[in-house]
Amino acid sequence: MELMILGLSFALLLILGVPVAFAIGLSSIATIIAADLPVAIVFQKMVGGMQVFSFLAIPFFVFAGELMLHGGIAERIVRFANSLVGHVRGGLGMSNVLGCTLFGGVAGSPLADVSAMGSVMIPLMKKEGYHADYAVNVTTHAALVGALMPTSHNLIIFVLAAAGIASVSVFKLILAALIPALILTLANLAAAYGVAVKRGYPVHGPFPGWPAVLKAFGAALPGLLVVVIILAGILSGVFTATESAATAVCWALAVTVLVYRSLSWRSFLAACAKACKTTGVVLLLIGISSAFGYFMALYEVPQQTGELMQSFTSSPWVIFLMVNVLLFLLGTFLDMSATILICTPIFLPICQQYGMDATQFGIVMLINCALGLNTPPVGTTQFVGCAIGGISVGQVMRSIWPFYGALIVTLLLVTYVPAFSLWLPGLIA
Repeated sequence: MELMILGLSFALLLILGVPVAFAIGLSSIATIIAADLPVAIVFQKMVGGMQVFSFLAIPFFVFAGELMLHGGIAERIVRFANSLVGHVRGGLGMSNVLGCTLFGGVAGSPLADVSAMGSVMIPLMKKEGYHADYAVNVTTHAALVGALMPTSHNLIIFVLAAAGIASVSVFKLILAALIPALILTLANLAAAYGVAVKRGYPVHGPFPGWPAVLKAFGAALPGLLVVVIILAGILSGVFTATESAATAVCWALAVTVLVYRSLSWRSFLAACAKACKTTGVVLLLIGISSAFGYFMALYEVPQQTGELMQSFTSSPWVIFLMVNVLLFLLGTFLDMSATILICTPIFLPICQQYGMDATQFGIVMLINCALGLNTPPVGTTQFVGCAIGGISVGQVMRSIWPFYGALIVTLLLVTYVPAFSLWLPGLIA
């Protein structure tokens, strides 16, 4: 009975448009009242869920991303990407893919990536004769790679969501995400090129030459080095994953203030305000999800979900496919952080039971969540891209399938070929 109240009240509140954090909290309180338990349990779990030292990495990574966003790094990355592939048919689309991927590596946020790169590339592509739906789809899908980059705070959230079930190393998860991020970038490039050829988009000038490419790379290099610093610092033992986030903030400040000199005082305050707001939302969600997770464990939701799946099939391939479908569907309604916090305790034990490594599951989870970011009814990155492009979501959805295909191919490769996510961590460990 209590489990039914928990699920139905949560679903009803989401349908009514209540913000996810409040929907989780109110459904938890409703369950406590129905079970005749002390309401203080909710607040104890909330406070306990947020009092984790590793959570310091989240505000630091968020702040570093905001500094990169407001500090003029996107423009230099666009120039470098355009110098590499701008001469190919549909070159602006491919430049967009590379630019979003590179900026996602330093910002670690798909939404920040769409906001920064989209505001530069979408109007430029429309001006050069590219259709708005193409410009938006290229930008929003390429931006999703940011969820897999070392600066992504969602990697930290998954590690902490999995803490009570499996021991997942932050560094191993970072390494595990690198090859899937590369595959997704290549798949996005293929989709952008294929659509550009089919629609007959123009070629914009000849190849500028390697000296021009090297010059553009040199200008973008200080911003791009943040990824190298994080990986090298953790690998060498100079600092921990949490300390790497603080290092990323220091580097972002040094680059935008001393090297590029593009971060004004107003932009700095805007970055601080946005980082505080995002951190507050994420930590509130983490705290409330701890209470929600307590009830899911108390009423054996993972076990019951696993038994329900086993009643349909015992094939690991089919189980993994079912998990992917459920994660995708939930990701279309929930924010990325909420999906990770709610679904990890449910589906990680099931996938482990059928032989999937916890680190591999983390990458599967992140790709599914990224796919949800580009799918209505929530689809935050898609809505931002459509707003910049001045086009409706319905128009974008009609031509989204080649780009969806790139994501789905990457997801299936990571799901069914463990080496794509586990080879690099195994090599380093």
